[in-house]
Amino acid sequence: MPGFSRFTPLVNSLPSTIPFVGPEAIERQRGLAVKARIGANESGFGPAPSVIQAMREEAGDIWKYNDPENHALKAALAAHLGTGPANIAIGEGIDGLLGMIVRMVVEPGTPVVSSFGGYPTFNYHVAGYGGRLVAVPYVEDREDLNGLLEAVKRQNAPLVYFANPDNPMGSWWDAREVVAFAKALPETCLLILDEAYSETGPASSLPSVDALIDMPNVMRTRTFSKAYGLAGARVGYVISTPETAQSFDKIRNHFGMNRLATVAALAALKDQSYLRDVIDKIHASRERISEVARNSGLAPLPSATNFVTIDCRRDGTHARAIVDGLMQHGVFIRMPGVAPLNRCIRVSTGLEADMELFAEALPKVLNTVGGP
Repeated sequence: MPGFSRFTPLVNSLPSTIPFVGPEAIERQRGLAVKARIGANESGFGPAPSVIQAMREEAGDIWKYNDPENHALKAALAAHLGTGPANIAIGEGIDGLLGMIVRMVVEPGTPVVSSFGGYPTFNYHVAGYGGRLVAVPYVEDREDLNGLLEAVKRQNAPLVYFANPDNPMGSWWDAREVVAFAKALPETCLLILDEAYSETGPASSLPSVDALIDMPNVMRTRTFSKAYGLAGARVGYVISTPETAQSFDKIRNHFGMNRLATVAALAALKDQSYLRDVIDKIHASRERISEVARNSGLAPLPSATNFVTIDCRRDGTHARAIVDGLMQHGVFIRMPGVAPLNRCIRVSTGLEADMELFAEALPKVLNTVGGP
């Protein structure tokens, strides 16, 4: 039948898109090999040897489903954080958790507040459930807490997304300001406080668990993808009140968690000495990236994440030329997607060999495309 579609009008109206083009796709499309993979905010330092050993030992049990209640991981996280297991919900990375949260709250036309130029995957989920995104511009390369609050009140929005530390700019707010923002929100508005980079920021940027644990309209999302080096494992979690955390049981895929990924997360939590070592390496690598940028006449922004955002001091076209030029040398990086943030490039921390490739390639690219 002409014009017949098996899909809903909403699905028909959406573009087929991927929020982030991966380095593998770039290799396929452009016939270039990635030599320095420093664009996706993964941890090139990898997981702890103890984590790899734990997965090897349990690999023979991969024929079994993972515990659908995620009991062991909830208990371990609760002990680590000083909460009860009932305060924890487990999911397939923060991206998977964001999709479930949006599904809980958003109907077609629902206003959802976020920052203009913030995490594209969240916007992708909002569009996928028919929500209406209300975007608040960054101010001085930081998410605008007053602007977000005003937009929530103006739109009577039931959902707001705020990342601290922030992606893609690496900026952060102090814990007391984050707590004040959460408490100023209407009780009818659910706050997603994305803390994917919580381990790499200053201690002053992270509210204590107790500061927000009694607020049913706050969900704090965290991950094993960044500092723990388990991006490919897809393990994330939510910290909230028991009632809010339990809401995930209504819609989650109860057999969605990978058994070996859960083993890896449990082992990673036990090896906090390795985590501390990696965080030291991340801090050193941030300094190295900043040094390379300054030596080339660019302006690195202060960072609380495992990447450094670098102001190229021109526009998005110029920044894109730098990104593409670096890829010609095998150096994979990314850039923010919208102006004025897209005057910048973003470089993930990594091994010294990766930093050397970046340091060698950047001046060559700038000589070709022009400096600031």
